[in-house]
Amino acid sequence: MAAICVFCASSRTLDQRWLDLAAETGAEIARRGHTLVSGGGCVGMMGALADGARAAGGRTLGVIPQALVDLEVADLASDELLVTESMADRKTLMIDKSDAFLTLPGGLGTLDELFEVWTTATLALHAKPMVLVDTDGFYRPLLDWLGGLTGQTFLKPAGLALLTVVDSVPAALDTLESHLA
Repeated sequence: MAAICVFCASSRTLDQRWLDLAAETGAEIARRGHTLVSGGGCVGMMGALADGARAAGGRTLGVIPQALVDLEVADLASDELLVTESMADRKTLMIDKSDAFLTLPGGLGTLDELFEVWTTATLALHAKPMVLVDTDGFYRPLLDWLGGLTGQTFLKPAGLALLTVVDSVPAALDTLESHLA
């Protein structure tokens, strides 16, 4: 089965619905027999994601920079926890260790990870599938803005098309699995 990397928020102040979405995502990844690759945190959606995967019998791989370990937010229950020197090293290792990418709602860190993996795909540095879960239109304003970039030729339509947008976790995993088959 595949190693699926999930990008999502690690904020401790989120509404319960986002934590539930993350936990269900982790559980669904595990039920389908995949390994969860995450940012290695134990808080917010990231923590709920890993807990959901483990509760459903899944394997978890966390990748976290030493600075966040020092802040005591590392997912020490992870089946494998890789500690990097920097956030940049973390993203590189997450890309290397993953077969596919799924992005849930999140803030700047989540967007940073999404854009890193998407940019490297547009440069043909990898051909791994990427899916964005646009729950309740969370990403709609961003997607509209990105669509406008193609009209101004800042972003090629082929680059935009590398990211598949769906509205549910099951649809995201179905999409990733079809690309990996």
